[in-house]
Amino acid sequence: MKKNKLKSKIIIIVMLLFLMTGCTTTLVDKDKKAVQNPETGQSLTANILCQPENKQTRKLYEDNKVKLNDLPKCSEFTPGSTEYDGLWTGIFVKPLAFLILTLGKYIGSFALSIIIITIIIRLILFPFTKKMAVQSEMMKKASPELARIQKKYEGKTDQDSMLKQNQEMMMVYKKYNFNPLTSCLISFIQLPLLLAFLEAINRVPAIFEENFLGIQLGTTPLVGFGSGTFYMYIILLLIIGGSTIFMFKSTSNSSTDPSMKMMPIMMSVIIIITAFFMPSALGIYWSVGNIFAIVQNIVVKRGMEKHDK
Repeated sequence: MKKNKLKSKIIIIVMLLFLMTGCTTTLVDKDKKAVQNPETGQSLTANILCQPENKQTRKLYEDNKVKLNDLPKCSEFTPGSTEYDGLWTGIFVKPLAFLILTLGKYIGSFALSIIIITIIIRLILFPFTKKMAVQSEMMKKASPELARIQKKYEGKTDQDSMLKQNQEMMMVYKKYNFNPLTSCLISFIQLPLLLAFLEAINRVPAIFEENFLGIQLGTTPLVGFGSGTFYMYIILLLIIGGSTIFMFKSTSNSSTDPSMKMMPIMMSVIIIITAFFMPSALGIYWSVGNIFAIVQNIVVKRGMEKHDK
């Protein structure tokens, strides 16, 4: 247990170090107010990685003393074409932005590029996420036995009872080959990807300037409701909400603890509310990832059911 805790602490420290060595900076005017694109309502990023092509966007940057000529064109951007901007940006953000731009240039859409790259990343992570899905199914099987143990020691707070309870629960975990830390490890793998996608979207004008099926990729759904294609933002939110609920439902265990049963619902509500204020491109990434996870969990569940028979 001590080794597992130590590993978790090391992972957290490494993540914090990466996050502290590079991040998005909001563009502000002379009055220190965030500069917004009047067409899209997007708050612009000061430390963009390449030049915007939209004339109005260029003017907003030039008026606020951003030296665009020092930056490469987005079509010519490479991870090494800009100055060193910290470990986080160098390892995660720039390579991801380069992949999105390169693929998007060939297929003619950065939104489709995000979708394809999301699927590729999910396929690369499949051995890990499959293990998490298997662990989730094992937890469902173990839940009744764990509930009986918890009920057995309910109200007993002495050290001896708590020790016995932990020992019995560990025996159940061992019986079903369940490791509670697996889901945490997968989360630590996926969190940097989510943050890297968010930063790449905000820092690459070619991405946040694109309009995909009436959706401005850099615009939040909340702002998009005021546009002529507001219904597309509603559809996007419905997809985000539906896929999130089904994803959590497919991975949640059958715990008898009311608070644990409420967890998927609470997480879904938080994510749906957050989606109102996030760039639409991130919503596309999140939805594709959710749909992939749902299909994966269905396949894993059916495979385990056949194996049990």
